[in-house]
Amino acid sequence: MSDVIVRVAARGDGVTADGRHAAFAAPGDTLTPDNLVIPGPRHQTPPCRHFPVCGGCQLQHLDDASYADFLTDRISGALAAQGLTAPLRPPSLSPDRTRRRAALHAEVKGGAVRLGFSEPASHAIVDVQECWILTPALFAVLAPLRKLLARALKGRARLHLTEVDQGIDLLIEGKLAEGLAIAEGITAFCGTHGIARLAVDDGIGPETRWEPEAVTITLGGVAVPFPSGSFLQATREGEASLVAAVREAIGAVRVSADLFAGLGTLALSLPGKVYAAEAGRDAIFALKAGAAQAGRAVFAEHRDLFRRPLTSAECDRFEAIVLDPPRAGAREQVTQLAASKVPVIAYVSCNPSSFARDAEILCKGGYTLDWVQPVGQFRWSTHAELAARFSR
Repeated sequence: MSDVIVRVAARGDGVTADGRHAAFAAPGDTLTPDNLVIPGPRHQTPPCRHFPVCGGCQLQHLDDASYADFLTDRISGALAAQGLTAPLRPPSLSPDRTRRRAALHAEVKGGAVRLGFSEPASHAIVDVQECWILTPALFAVLAPLRKLLARALKGRARLHLTEVDQGIDLLIEGKLAEGLAIAEGITAFCGTHGIARLAVDDGIGPETRWEPEAVTITLGGVAVPFPSGSFLQATREGEASLVAAVREAIGAVRVSADLFAGLGTLALSLPGKVYAAEAGRDAIFALKAGAAQAGRAVFAEHRDLFRRPLTSAECDRFEAIVLDPPRAGAREQVTQLAASKVPVIAYVSCNPSSFARDAEILCKGGYTLDWVQPVGQFRWSTHAELAARFSR
């Protein structure tokens, strides 16, 4: 007897009502007794020739409706595990070919270069000849980059590519050969292919080899200095969705705080006066410089919120607090918030599980989880992001 796939689990497997799992199955597919997947109406043909060998995507077999349901299920399931429920809005999905930052791998063997994402659970590199998630500008630079690396790269490297205001920021974590010919090759490559900055980190920190103009990223209308390899929301569409949700959540407040502020993606988009805290020294200095140059009312502090979270008394000074912690969540800071009197909290998360854990602490402290906005920036991947509103 065959079973119908009813949902997609956190790691991307299709699941039947009786708990059978099948890789690359979509809701509505049929799973036969011998584990053969028969595609249903919501199973799309993966557009990329490299799927599923390439680790850049895990869910290209899902249509948009199924992918949106997957994101919603991830979040509602994590909340249910903590005994919580909340209104979940329709997910905001970034279109294909909009990923403006990516970490790829490159390796030179026998004069040939492999450049792309790694295979799932493997160090093997898929040499990508097409990509349905990278922006056209990022993908276009891969072919000339292969030629440069064939001459310059020694062994294997990790490559961080980001679209910035001046073009493409490229950080190479690995060793390059030395010499005049290599230096001239780097200059020619950068000048021809719209590279804003090329830096090399061979283990002791980034060394800039090319940066004709100071590199910036515009956040909230402010040009912020962009340190090599810095974190940036994966797509412009995803960033806009998160910013809009946070602004809606806190309203027209006069004084707010942005905790785990990074370069200021949220802080520079908030109304009124903003206190911004961030443990990354380069990021907080960049935010401080950008805000000062633009005359924004942002007070930026270098502060480790895991070791030294804002106390509940400090939190009480603000009309609203915004949180955007790393994947581990913000247990230490949330514990202080739960004991505070802050009227509104906007929480941005890239990990439904740690978010749900923190949400449970806040709700036990007297907050109500008003709504959750799922965001699908990492299209066709199992990553789920969100913005949420808590109020007293």
